[in-house]
Amino acid sequence: MTSDFSNPLLDAACKGFPLTAQPCRASEIAARGWNLFASDLPLPLAVLRRSALEHNLAWMQDFAQRKNVLLAPHGKTTMSPELFARQLAQGAWGLTFATAYQASVGVAAGARRIIIANQVVCDADLDALDALLNRHADLRLWFLVDSRAQLALIADWAARRSSQRVFDVLLEMGVPGQRTGCRSLEQAVDLAQAIAASPVARLGGIECYEGGVARCDSEHDAREVTALVRRVVEAAQACDAQGLWAEGEAHVLLTAGGSAVFDLVVPLLQTQNLSRSVHGVLRSGCYITHDHGNYQRFLQLVEQREGLDASLRPALSVWAMVQSVPEPGLALLTCGRRDISYDLEMPVPVGLARRGERVAQPAPHGWSISALNDQHAYLRFDEKAPQQAWPLVGDLVELGISHPCTTFDKWRWMPVIEDDGAVCSAIHTRF
Repeated sequence: MTSDFSNPLLDAACKGFPLTAQPCRASEIAARGWNLFASDLPLPLAVLRRSALEHNLAWMQDFAQRKNVLLAPHGKTTMSPELFARQLAQGAWGLTFATAYQASVGVAAGARRIIIANQVVCDADLDALDALLNRHADLRLWFLVDSRAQLALIADWAARRSSQRVFDVLLEMGVPGQRTGCRSLEQAVDLAQAIAASPVARLGGIECYEGGVARCDSEHDAREVTALVRRVVEAAQACDAQGLWAEGEAHVLLTAGGSAVFDLVVPLLQTQNLSRSVHGVLRSGCYITHDHGNYQRFLQLVEQREGLDASLRPALSVWAMVQSVPEPGLALLTCGRRDISYDLEMPVPVGLARRGERVAQPAPHGWSISALNDQHAYLRFDEKAPQQAWPLVGDLVELGISHPCTTFDKWRWMPVIEDDGAVCSAIHTRF
């Protein structure tokens, strides 16, 4: 794939692009007339379904607007400039990332408000953020701070670089035993006071991540997330009472929101009793494609809590071919760990297209994936079922995923398909 940020050249160097096809720009791929079910593309192949993708983009933006919060989707999920552009065009306030490199991709995609929901401690990363801010006068960028030690590293970097840069930062509140973040109100206020006195940082607000306490149990999740929200509010009120916010800022940022229980942090992101108005920023990322496992179960509880009939739709799947049925009850598919998520749980067979057919049907009940090798998936089925219901060599099987992040990073490009399998566009990734 030849580098062209806005419209890359796709070619046979990309897994999933036909070896015999001439290279083409991503914007030209629909003109090829390719169809997933016509054997035009090699398998396995990760694909995005356009109808579900567009539904999810609109649904989450509407959710944020109804809740009167801002949306800064986490870009680490897809690392796709085309999908970033769609999120921003749909109305996203900004984008979220985990690293300076990821943030640079977001800036190149057009984002001008970026939250790095992570601590920045490395000289090279501070150099990178300084360079981005120098190149783009209209860029606002915040990253997380959770200790005086980190603040001292930033000050040391500035002294060695003879830099006058003052970084916008968010104080992170954490959970004991969980990920990063201040563990107590006293620690948070002490750090906020240090930031307020620092020549290298400006306190723009407070951040937390609630996903680590979620267990897919509404009673438990509501209780634990509410406890975290209260701690963040207490810290914000303490910082406000002492006047520790950055001078000249009209708004305080309060930000949270993974992709599992994002509805439970909405009260934090709405108007608080502070001397300045609050910009509440939701950072969910996986909503854009959703999944067929982990997030699907969590979203069923969101639907119950919100009184919804439906919400997000799975938009990402990986299609593979049955390459062998060596014994009753077992088929091997041309898809393995190099192609599909397996960090949370095994893929799920969700669709079947018999060899030569141009339409997919739901996968038979009881089919499951029991294991993955590097290049194989072990499909288990009922050996007592009639043989005409068995998977056959040459059949296409659609595998649903659990946790989209670790499928995206296995592909340099993905075709976007219509419901009938026709390739209508493409995206590329920048991992």
